[in-house]
Amino acid sequence: MTTLKSKLQADLTTAIRERDELRSATLRLTLTAITKEEVAGTRARELSDDEVQKVIAREAKKRREAADAFAQGGRAEQAERERAEGEVLAGYLPKQLTDEELRGIVEEAVAQARAEGAEGPRAMGQVMKIVNPKVAGLAEGGRVAALVKQQLAG
Repeated sequence: MTTLKSKLQADLTTAIRERDELRSATLRLTLTAITKEEVAGTRARELSDDEVQKVIAREAKKRREAADAFAQGGRAEQAERERAEGEVLAGYLPKQLTDEELRGIVEEAVAQARAEGAEGPRAMGQVMKIVNPKVAGLAEGGRVAALVKQQLAG
């Protein structure tokens, strides 16, 4: 059975052979981040596919944030590069939930929290506890929190 990490390594080798600079640079940086994570802590260990996916998601998020920062700073070329790297990484992550799918999950959770008596500011934490396990890895935390706030206010 091939692990996600070994797939990244195989894809890196292919990208190097094909002289795909963007893909090889992106995969190289991501594999470095995975290795760093593996040796962090008291003893080195092999990351599970779920943990590798979290590292990839974190790297993809960094690319999105950098792209936004470059775009705001008027550096379109660098912003485009960061976006392209983010796209490469997105290919290794589960498909993100659409706004409609996420809204449905949040609405259910809000109804459930209210049925359990959660009101006001406390409801936010209650709803997030219900929503987070359902959307882990499928939607970014900021997106989820914003939708929850919107639903609770509405």
